[in-house]
Amino acid sequence: MPLQNRVLATGEIVAHPARGLFMGNRGILHDDRRRLGAARWRHKAWIICVLVHKDWHRTVMSPGNYTELFFLDEAVALAAGHRPCKLCRRDAYLAYTEAAGHRGSAPELDTVLHAERAIPRRFEQRRHTADLAYLPDGAVILADGTPNLVLGDRLLPIGPDRYGPAVKRPDQGTVPLLTPPTSVAALRGGYAPRLHPSSSF
Repeated sequence: MPLQNRVLATGEIVAHPARGLFMGNRGILHDDRRRLGAARWRHKAWIICVLVHKDWHRTVMSPGNYTELFFLDEAVALAAGHRPCKLCRRDAYLAYTEAAGHRGSAPELDTVLHAERAIPRRFEQRRHTADLAYLPDGAVILADGTPNLVLGDRLLPIGPDRYGPAVKRPDQGTVPLLTPPTSVAALRGGYAPRLHPSSSF
């Protein structure tokens, strides 16, 4: 039976067997039976990690260790409020911060992102709005209640394990935006998130 450790673009953490391209961390969210409690974060450093780093090996959701979270791809992880890890993805972290125009420390970046992505004491994702015509590739919006990836002249519905068939991107219109403003700025500045192969079909 799959563990509840798959993060959707909406910020929800669900049980799903697919593991995706990246892993993440928000602190210890599970108990000694590998079940999530009410909390959806324990600190502000929400990171996007590689699945394999050096020769490190972990048992997923070990007691007393951080809860391993998984994402379809990097665009989904960014939409959920995460940013590249400074340890295992240093080059990506530096590219992200440069593209976003961030000159401070990683904790300062996390404080900014946390204010953009989370509603305090409610463990809910903060939503934004934007004009669809000006969103960069890699941003994630809600269209008819479904997360969609913005990619060129297309919108791609995001499923737990792959992207759905593309639809034409409207020329304009105000839409609910899941990706936090700092990550949108990074995408606009040239940061290219790694996407799931199904995004090209």
